[in-house]
Amino acid sequence: MNNSVIGTLSKVPAVTAGFWIIKLVATTLGEIGGNALSMSLNLGYEVSTAILSTVFIFSVYLQIERRRFQPAIYWFAIVASTTVGTTTADLVTRDIGLGYAGGSLLLLAAVTTTLTVWRYRLGTISVASVSNSASEVYYWLTITFSQTLGTALGDWFADSAGFGYLGSTLIFTVLLIGLYVLYRITDISRTAIFWAAFIITRPFGAVVGNLIDTPPASGGFEISRFAASGVLLALIAVLIVVLPQQPATKNGAASH
Repeated sequence: MNNSVIGTLSKVPAVTAGFWIIKLVATTLGEIGGNALSMSLNLGYEVSTAILSTVFIFSVYLQIERRRFQPAIYWFAIVASTTVGTTTADLVTRDIGLGYAGGSLLLLAAVTTTLTVWRYRLGTISVASVSNSASEVYYWLTITFSQTLGTALGDWFADSAGFGYLGSTLIFTVLLIGLYVLYRITDISRTAIFWAAFIITRPFGAVVGNLIDTPPASGGFEISRFAASGVLLALIAVLIVVLPQQPATKNGAASH
């Protein structure tokens, strides 16, 4: 590979069907894994968030230090972000007391502000542009806020709005299908659709995770959080190997 080609490669993956499949599994794992630490092990939201924040910071450090896209490290960072997002959201909405609606609005503002500043400072928020430390900082900040937002928003739909975990899963499924239809039949910015889908996949994973690990009395299946986490982690490892994992490029469909 020559230098001119290397210079066009992003350090994050191309937006493909495989990307979204792994992302959905990762967000579900993040919800269940975060709950396993804070609830099943009774560490609480503060201690769990402190532990998982350390893991997340380390994973992002590894990601930024790499010169090229490396699937295992990238998805390690994604899983770490979605897991710490779970405990952080619960800390904000429950322990601090902002509630699901207040926490969701605060985190939505954080996501939109980060994207706005990123767009203003660097000129684009396309994933294809994530090829240096400056763009990576904005990228991972956006991801951190969106992963945290997802848990709060999922809890709001399931609990406050009364849709339950199954009903909320159906709602977010319809929203994701709607975004796919917009992608296929309209000329709406692919970057805008990407970030909308990226954000919505997180509450989808949150409600699916809660559907898996909560007791039947609360509308769930009460599957062991540790067993479910192990299965999902193994599934991600397999998917990383069997699904195409290529870096996004500044030209072509992969640069959405």
